[in-house]
Amino acid sequence: MRTRHHVDTSVRFDRLAELPERREIEAAGPPGPQARSETREREPYRASAELEEAVNVAIALGRPLLLQGDPGAGKTRLAYAVSYALGLPLEEAYIKSTSRGQDLLYVYDAVRRLYDTQAGRGGSPLDEAAYVRLGPLGRAIVRAGHGRRSMVLIDEIDKADIDFPNDLLREIDQLAFDVPEAGGGRHAVPADRPDLRPVIVVTNNEEKALPAAFLRRCVFHHVRFPDAVDELDAILALHGIGDVDLRASAIGTLLRLRSMDLAKKPGLSELLDWVSYLQAVGVIPGRDGSAGRLPYAGVLIKQHADALRLER
Repeated sequence: MRTRHHVDTSVRFDRLAELPERREIEAAGPPGPQARSETREREPYRASAELEEAVNVAIALGRPLLLQGDPGAGKTRLAYAVSYALGLPLEEAYIKSTSRGQDLLYVYDAVRRLYDTQAGRGGSPLDEAAYVRLGPLGRAIVRAGHGRRSMVLIDEIDKADIDFPNDLLREIDQLAFDVPEAGGGRHAVPADRPDLRPVIVVTNNEEKALPAAFLRRCVFHHVRFPDAVDELDAILALHGIGDVDLRASAIGTLLRLRSMDLAKKPGLSELLDWVSYLQAVGVIPGRDGSAGRLPYAGVLIKQHADALRLER
């Protein structure tokens, strides 16, 4: 345990409703003395006691929080909720199969530099910093150098090449990097300021196994689907679904679908989209002309084979 990184900062999800509906938070993007702010709306989020504990342990230890669980269970939105609760700018890295660890720090545009050199632009010597674009983790590290903390979301890490998590280990451990292309300028989170270490959330849909070395450096939590009726009802109410009959009917429909042998079971995000639309058009499943059929089934059912199973 790296007690030198311990930070006494906690998030209380049951207190989110007490925060203002909107607040000014520094915007993601290029950090600096003239950093702009943005007005953000409160992120409604209901977390289990175990998830809240995992969030606070990860913040205290300065470790990334690794979230696994079914797609649509709320892993990504957790980062938005924590960002809002702590008033931190949120830097987002959406991982692709071509992502590299260094991309999260910075990217050097060598092609544009060569083009400008051939075109006789940029003077002599060229301003190399103009060709450096900071990545999400790089911006968080630079922001820490200005005395401000950040939230970093690394979304769907399992989409990357198998070497990506290992490439990321050094960056997450050291939270420092050099830019040799721009004269070797160094950026780092101050070693004596653990309170400036970014809060990092990593999501994983388990499409491929993660290396053991990466797992050792994370606080892990599996986000389960909230399949209890009272939990789902509280989540819908939290997201502004005020009709009690609509909530009850929608929850019953969702749980019946999830009990079926479907290839892609609808998750929490599909439920919220579906019920929000039902509320907007004034339809309650099983009533208002929808008896015997699933209204707007395309919001919940995403594969043709599952649609056929539902018809049968």
